[in-house]
Amino acid sequence: MIAHLRGTLLSKRPNQAVVEAGGVGYDVTISVPAFTDLPAAGKEVALHIHTHVREDIIALYGFLQLAEKHLFEKLITVSGIGPKLAITILSGMEAGGMAKAIRGNDVARLTQIPGIGKKTAERMVLELRDKLPAKEVESPEAVAVPGGISEDVISALVNLGYQRGDAERALAATGKNGKPESFEIMFREALAALSR
Repeated sequence: MIAHLRGTLLSKRPNQAVVEAGGVGYDVTISVPAFTDLPAAGKEVALHIHTHVREDIIALYGFLQLAEKHLFEKLITVSGIGPKLAITILSGMEAGGMAKAIRGNDVARLTQIPGIGKKTAERMVLELRDKLPAKEVESPEAVAVPGGISEDVISALVNLGYQRGDAERALAATGKNGKPESFEIMFREALAALSR
């Protein structure tokens, strides 16, 4: 199994990165926070990898922070949560806030994540509350992403299953507070607008 991948970042999108290592390009599914923190294409990158094997596919899920990988692996142990939904969950709420919500039985906060209903949120709390470390999962600061941020946000929302028109309206409804914002902040604000 592949547990770690270091190489040249060939390309990145809000839910995917292609990393070349040893002459092979690996297609890695990533979360929105990981996309935000990845360097520019052509730079070296190191990802912690979870290899998910099914009879019809081998999929790689990549994380810049080991704590985020551990949280992902705990999420996929919950009944009804597969790897794709776990990535959506990690994209919808920063890891530290999610760990705090799970430990604090905050089902209402967890149901604000797209794809998470009340029953799934209750299962997350029931099955993970005692498995998460007492110390909060550390989340890196949001890094500003230059150029094309709006299109990246819309692309990420479409990849999560929203209609492009709805994603564009949600993005337009978010406030910029008179200063440039990072991809992650704009994504979370648009996601919150779509969840209303």
